[in-house]
Parts: sequence; C-alpha cells; structure tokens
Amino acid sequence: MHIFLPDDPGPDGDGVVKRAGLFGRGAAPAAPTAPTGSAAAGRLADFGYLGSREVYLDAACQSLRPQPVIDAVNEYYTSYNACGGRVKYAWGKRVDEEVAATRTAVLARLGLSARSHAVSFTLNTTYGINLLLQQLPQGRFGRVVTSHAEHNSVFLPTMTVAKRLGLPRLVLDRAPDGALVYDPAQLERAVVVVNAASNIDGGTLTNLADLVRDTHARGGIVILDAAQAMAHEHTLLRGTDADAICFSAHKMYGASLGVVVTRIELLRSLEISFVGGGMVTDVRADSFDLVTDDPGALLEPGLQAWGEIIALGRALDWLGHVRPGGLAPHEHIASLSGRLFDGLSAIPGLVVLNHAASPVISVYAPKQDSHRLAVFLSQQQIMVRSGYFCAHHELKERLGLPPLLRFSLGLHSTSADIDRAHDALARLLKGLS
Repeated sequence: MHIFLPDDPGPDGDGVVKRAGLFGRGAAPAAPTAPTGSAAAGRLADFGYLGSREVYLDAACQSLRPQPVIDAVNEYYTSYNACGGRVKYAWGKRVDEEVAATRTAVLARLGLSARSHAVSFTLNTTYGINLLLQQLPQGRFGRVVTSHAEHNSVFLPTMTVAKRLGLPRLVLDRAPDGALVYDPAQLERAVVVVNAASNIDGGTLTNLADLVRDTHARGGIVILDAAQAMAHEHTLLRGTDADAICFSAHKMYGASLGVVVTRIELLRSLEISFVGGGMVTDVRADSFDLVTDDPGALLEPGLQAWGEIIALGRALDWLGHVRPGGLAPHEHIASLSGRLFDGLSAIPGLVVLNHAASPVISVYAPKQDSHRLAVFLSQQQIMVRSGYFCAHHELKERLGLPPLLRFSLGLHSTSADIDRAHDALARLLKGLS
C-alpha cells in the first residue's frame, strides 16, 4: 500500500496537526483506496449532504446536524429573526413560543418537572458548569469531589471553585464499568461534579442513583456533566434527582449551544455575580432586583442564541421520531458500537482502551503516532480525532499514554462507515509496520 507521508505533521497542542506542507503548496491528497462499500449505503436521508465517501467519526466532539435542524436555523434567520423576551410584535412572540417549547422538550426528555427544575441556555457545557460552581454560596459546603477520568470542563472548574471557597478537593477513581468509587463518608457536605458518560470510552456512571442518594443524605449536591450522555444515554438521566445536569446541544444533533437543567432550590441559593439584562426586573443607581418568576433566567445574562435554542427543539423532536434502519436510535447506536468495537479489537498492533462496546472508542498503536494516523485516515476522507480529548490528567499524567485515536458514532453513521474505517486503519498499520 502506498502511504503519503506529509511534511512533519507534528502535533501542536491537543490533536492539532501542523499541515502547512500538505495543501499549502497546492499538493493534492493521496488518491483514496477503493471502499469496501459505499459509506452512504443505509444513511439517513436527513444527512444527505454528506458525500458518498465521507466518513465522520467525531460525533463526541460535535454531532452532525440533520436537515430538519438546519432548516429550523435557516427558517429563524429568514422568517422571524427577532429577539425574544417581553416582545409585543409577532416575530418576537413566535421566538418566545419556540423557546418555551424547547425548554419543555428538554425537561420531557429528562422526565423532570418544571415545578422543581428550570432550563437555562448558555454557550456550552463548560460554561454552564462554571456558571454554577463559581456562584455557589460561601459556607455551605465542606469539600469538592470529582474523579480522575473527567473532561477538563469538570476537572479545571473543580480546582478553581475549591480554591475560591477554601475547600479541600478530593479526586476519586472510576471503576471499569464507569461507577464512581467512593466511601459515603467522603460525600459529607460535598459538591460532587462528575460525568454521566465518558468522552474517552463512553463508560457511564452506573451508580448514579446511589451517588445522588448518598450525597443528598450528607447535605451535598451533585452536578453532572452530561455532554456525552444526552444524545444516546439519556435514559440513565431520566428522573434523576441530581441537582444540575449540564450538556451541549451540539453533541445531540442541535446547533452550538449549552444547556443547564437545575433544581430551582439550587438556583435560588446561588450568590449571583454574573449579571446582565434579562435577569432583572428593576435597576436603581446602586442596586437591582433579580427575576423571581423565571429561575432559569438566573443563568442567562444578556441576549440569547434564539436560533440555536429553537434548533435544539427541532433536534429533540427529530430524536423522538427518527428510526435509522427501522431501529430506535439507541438500538442503531448499540448495533454500530458492537461492530466498531469488534472490528478495532481485531486489528493487530492496536490497543483498545474500552472494556466494552460504546459509541465512543479510544485506541492507540504503540509504535505509531496517533496524530499522523489521523492525517493518513483523513486523506481517505475518514475523520477521527487524535490527542487527549481534554482529559490530559487521566490519559497523559496518570496513565502515561501517548496521544490516542478516538472513534465516535452518531445517527448519521452506517455499517459501511465502520467497515471502511476498520479496513483503512488495518491496512495503514500493516503498511507502516
């Protein structure tokens, strides 16, 4: 097999590859090898914009958007492109109606009630977690608890909130099945912040209910990073008594947007310091009154991303009706996950980090640079992520692993996509050995 070697594609940061020599001087990518089957075979029509040979396996970063979501964004900008919030004209009223419907749809997906929970929209999961942690009240909590296997969106803010509140920070292990390993005594008045599903191997927080119960029994709170869970593992979260659930619409087929679902009791306890329009009912020279009838607004300073919020509503509706190959979304993803896991596990010279099949699978070849492998796969229109996936502490510092390759699935994925990726990676490793 001919392998095109780029001009020193050394990594620049986490998964960023310097490629000035590849296309910058007019060079063309190497001719792709013949596919084992059309990647478009069996593809949902809502992803018809994908080329027949394009294989996108980076949905853990952001999912592709189905056509109804794209149409919703376009319709907003071309038909009623107005601000919501106390608007009297027709366009603005429609925005308010659509935004309210999205809030309702979010709560419905989680099986939660508007009587106890509020939905707030923000930039992304990281921003939402910071909004909560950096406004927690002084004096209420005794420690901050997280785990080693966290995305930086959790790992970093737990450092800064522990410092701000003057609290010890406890970093715990996760079991192979994703459960948090803890002694109940460690949860005394704790702020527990952990992921519901890992962006390294897709492992889920299998003891979520126990963790929430034990934390609440000792006066603590649980904040979940649900960025990887909301698209395909949301049943884990349904009806949970966690105090806050933070996730990203762009990982669940919506436009770029963050969402925070919070217990109203927690929202009202925050020491609000990040303040702007939309959060207040009145302002005087040296004071202001926060809203009382819309607790979700306490995390929504300033103008909101109206089009993106509306698009999330469409994404949730789409998820409720789509049937890839006649299967429910979770069945389709489970089938593809097994195929992906089995195929990667069978490639000689490849180490698979996962203990089991998952929509997110990370691997590495001990004798090869993962960034370079990602470049070679890209030349065959196969898109996978390389690096540490914002989990530097666990992967680099603690486990001492080299940069990895991550394959992550979405509802646009097909069996042919997976077969092409398996085949290309196996032949690539064989050619480099």
